[in-house]
Amino acid sequence: MRGRRNMRAQLLAGDGPLARARPIAAFVVVIALFLTGVLVSGLVGAVLLGLLAVGVGVLLATTWPVLRPNERLLRVLVLGILIVIAVVQLR
Repeated sequence: MRGRRNMRAQLLAGDGPLARARPIAAFVVVIALFLTGVLVSGLVGAVLLGLLAVGVGVLLATTWPVLRPNERLLRVLVLGILIVIAVVQLR
């Protein structure tokens, strides 16, 4: 079992933009984007959720080599659910 993650630690190793982002700030932005996308119906909501899905996909592709198989499965599942919700918003 892993210990608790330091909330001031880097999200990703390196010097990219996510390495400088605080995890709590990233969490708040993702939650706000998701809730706005779900609450705003139609094309606007679908686009917001689509942008979030693209971000999740990029993050998944970036971290893929260091993830264990069960972590990969869970993240792919979350990405799939996000895409389904975005498509439902178009109705």
